[in-house]
Amino acid sequence: MKKQPAPPDQRFAVILAGGRGERFWPVSRAHAPKQLLKLFGARSLLQQAVDRVLPLVPKQNLLVITGAEQLAEVRRQLPMLPKGNLISEPCGRDTCAAVTLGAALVGARATTAVMAVLPADHVIVEAKRFQQTLADAFDLAGRGQVIVTLGIKPTEPNTAYGYIHVGPPLPAPHGAKPYRTTFFKAERFVEKPPYERALEYVTSGHYCWNAGMFIWSFVTIAEGLAHHAPDMAQACQRWFQVAGTPKLARTLAADYPALRKISIDFALLEPAQNVVVAQGDFGWDDLGSWTALARHLKADPEGNCAAGDFLHVDAARNIVFDARTRNRALTALVGLRDAVVVHTDDATLVAHKKEVQKVKELVQRLTADPRRRKLT
Repeated sequence: MKKQPAPPDQRFAVILAGGRGERFWPVSRAHAPKQLLKLFGARSLLQQAVDRVLPLVPKQNLLVITGAEQLAEVRRQLPMLPKGNLISEPCGRDTCAAVTLGAALVGARATTAVMAVLPADHVIVEAKRFQQTLADAFDLAGRGQVIVTLGIKPTEPNTAYGYIHVGPPLPAPHGAKPYRTTFFKAERFVEKPPYERALEYVTSGHYCWNAGMFIWSFVTIAEGLAHHAPDMAQACQRWFQVAGTPKLARTLAADYPALRKISIDFALLEPAQNVVVAQGDFGWDDLGSWTALARHLKADPEGNCAAGDFLHVDAARNIVFDARTRNRALTALVGLRDAVVVHTDDATLVAHKKEVQKVKELVQRLTADPRRRKLT
């Protein structure tokens, strides 16, 4: 077991920037999904994710895995990264495939590396606190063969998140300075419980939200895949051998369509016995749907949140988002409650907050319609 942490130049970050972001239609499209949008401020969610990590990881060690349709825009948004650090998957195969690819690419550069796997489309309000948590996780993962996952201290019984049951706090490893982050042993993972169960979890104080952020050494992830997902381990070995060469794209194109579609949580974290949870408290939000914007936009006295010119009479708890680049106009609501209204240059969405998750179903119907497929 390694007793010393990996030096800074052995730290890597793999940012997962694939996915179509269908729940944020009509602003999110196949070529520019949620992670590439500027929903808050002048930087896209992907750019913000990179900004948060660069103080901890050299830019030559920061890799972004995205989809083929988004690669050009990712390159445009991240000109400071080497082109070889921006890799596209031939097709989507869930997070286990993307994580496996990231591990192969990192391992080919340094088999002694410690790597973080981070989503590109989350909001983190307190970047400094996040960086401290990630730095502690890098240190712990570099000292031994543990899988570190970031768990978020829950603030409500949210049924849209997975939960992690944690054991008692763990002491810092021998020889390490005390961490500012509290670490726990992961007892079990629970996938999106019903409200009553989620309320029990939050009240107990023994559960964290599963944020989908992981830190481990290359050796740890390679051994974990070999034990729990041997098919993925074999793919990892093939990609490891051709990483950094022209053969990589051809190998991925041949391999990807036959890969299992499975999340890294199901494939590795749930069956693994060496998972440690770093408790994070840095203002995290995975922006699962349009209703999440209400947590980040200023509300008027009636609870309406708007990004754009907005006026109302007797309307309450609505969310208005205007992404039009030309002919931007006033959005006026009268007597409307609990609605989401989103404008783009070529489409307008009006949905009830309780039904907003069905936007993904709407996008599927648009995709199946030859006349409207261009809107996706």
